[in-house]
Amino acid sequence: MPKATIKISNNSKTQVNPRIYGSFVEHMGRCVYGGIFEPASPFSDEDGFRTDVLDLAKEMGVTTVRYPGGNFVSGYLWEDGVGPKEERPTRLDLAWRSVETNQFGLNEFMKWIKLLDAEPIMAINLGTRGVLEAAQLIEYANFPEGTTFSEMRKQHGVENPHQIGVWCLGNELDGPWQIGHKSAEDYGKLAKETAKAIKLVDPDVKLVACGSSYEEMPTFGEWEETVLDHTFDEVENISMHAYYEKFDDDSLSFLASSARMDRFIKGVIERADKIATKKGSDKKINISFDEWNVWYQKRFEGVDKLEFAQAPRIIEDDYTVEDAVVVGSLLMTLIKNSDRVDMACQAQLANVIGPIRTETNKPAWRQTSFFPFALSSKFGRGEVIDLEIGTRTEDAALFENLPMVDSVATKDGDHLNVFLLNRELEDSTDVSIELAGFNIDEFVEGYLVGGDNLELQNTAEQPEAFGYDSISPSKTVANGFSVTLPKVSWSLLRFKLSN
Repeated sequence: MPKATIKISNNSKTQVNPRIYGSFVEHMGRCVYGGIFEPASPFSDEDGFRTDVLDLAKEMGVTTVRYPGGNFVSGYLWEDGVGPKEERPTRLDLAWRSVETNQFGLNEFMKWIKLLDAEPIMAINLGTRGVLEAAQLIEYANFPEGTTFSEMRKQHGVENPHQIGVWCLGNELDGPWQIGHKSAEDYGKLAKETAKAIKLVDPDVKLVACGSSYEEMPTFGEWEETVLDHTFDEVENISMHAYYEKFDDDSLSFLASSARMDRFIKGVIERADKIATKKGSDKKINISFDEWNVWYQKRFEGVDKLEFAQAPRIIEDDYTVEDAVVVGSLLMTLIKNSDRVDMACQAQLANVIGPIRTETNKPAWRQTSFFPFALSSKFGRGEVIDLEIGTRTEDAALFENLPMVDSVATKDGDHLNVFLLNRELEDSTDVSIELAGFNIDEFVEGYLVGGDNLELQNTAEQPEAFGYDSISPSKTVANGFSVTLPKVSWSLLRFKLSN
């Protein structure tokens, strides 16, 4: 049986920013219409919001939600989604070849997110629009009163400004698939001027420049450097997007997804700090990892194969326990990098590669990916603690020298939370954990995702086929513990610390 060692110090590496437990709501497929908003459903309230979805999003611990896209935003006219619903136009959404009714827009979203008790992250159309339209949107959303757009908001029944604090300057504009795709030079210039205008309207907002759509983009690195060379003084964050999937039967490369995510993060930090050095500045550009998830893109036939339809059923992946293990490992990587990743959004919340699924006349249910997110959001708080891991490595097709055991630990008050990943495909692993500088009082609880039930799914017919399994240390002493991790598993062990 393979063995591994972990030494956990009492040195705080950084604080976890709760914003890393964000989600994403895009006008895509059935995420909005039929997902969070479905007036025809018996589970909806008087505003058409599905209360079962809201309840599950609260259970997940969603702290922030990015809206309204995504590729959708690059063709979106925000004015279409405000004002009397009977006067709102129906448009073609070219990004996802959908018919957009605009019955859900900015003010509906803000009413919904207040019910969720989460923070909004808004994306601005810089694909087909520009500086003036962005400034007008900020005026509508955030300016108190006495101007054309602030008074328009009040006429629409929203007396007080929304005070939205975080805005994304476009979406994936490095991608040739994007409506309004631009070169890094052209986007950098536009983003800079847009940012300047936005901060003249509201100097307190936080702005996110578009980074690369994924690590394998041919322009990755060069894109970040060029964009930040233009926008360095105006923005606080640069975005990252990444989706991972299992190819054929290559489970080891799939389990390497979190290591690949970590490498991607390190690459973006390197480029951001290079521009800071070039400019002689000690300013740190942080990362908004505002799209990430497991997404089986090979199952999607492509946008060009779609017929125009309202809220089509697209990209509704059914997740297995193995997928949930990978989702848990990606969350571990975000926690590890909390010193520079201060926002992150799992894409998307409902139906579209979502941890929550719905049907009109059935209660919403949790996919397997729901569980590691909920546990991470609840217990992955406080300080990230330094640790060292001793484990064997193996070469995967998509990552060399892959550590077979991974871990991250947080200390929240008098509780120690240890997240563990076992990438071994055939064997359990005995892990010995040594603590330095603090002692365990008692073991509190342990949660397990993975092991022998990797193909299990939660479905509309069997919505509770999978739930948390339990795991306990095989030995616990004041200065450490031992645990046997099942193959292909993600675990969380919680301990109460001595005073």
